[in-house]
Amino acid sequence: MALHVRELTAAEQESIRRLAHSRTEPARLVERARIVWLSSQGQRVPAIATALRLTPATIRQWLKRFNAAGLEGLQDQPRAGRPPTYTAEEVGEVIALSLTDPRSLGLPFASWTLDRLAAYLTEAKGIGIKRTRIDELLLAEGLRWRSQETWFGERVDPAFAEKRGPSSRSTPRLRRVV
Repeated sequence: MALHVRELTAAEQESIRRLAHSRTEPARLVERARIVWLSSQGQRVPAIATALRLTPATIRQWLKRFNAAGLEGLQDQPRAGRPPTYTAEEVGEVIALSLTDPRSLGLPFASWTLDRLAAYLTEAKGIGIKRTRIDELLLAEGLRWRSQETWFGERVDPAFAEKRGPSSRSTPRLRRVV
């Protein structure tokens, strides 16, 4: 007995046609819609497998899933995998802490570094997280991390020029040429 797609409603047929000919939908979904579309046009499993360069077992699998669940059957099902290492609350805590002024927490420094964040999270919050993972989380959130302050740009200390003092006297002055 040959496997065929069940009778399609008008709405399903239009959705399958649109998906099968789409250039913007995900490739997996388009491929699965093509399987159903070709079957609804009267093609058999071996012909569909040859046309789409898939195995007959794959064609049968997707036809069975569509017959059982309709358009939702063409979507990917959840897969097993490694559970997330850090909960959403812990990730939120890392991001919130990175946006907090360290002085407001009673810390003796004015800005965070990745090492300081990692140490504070471990000691005060009980979240053991590596500095590289903190960097990944901040980048994923759209926050760019300053690696270090250079002599370009504005200084943190407004009284820097006064504290620095005059330029070095060991540098000889240039002579003016007449």
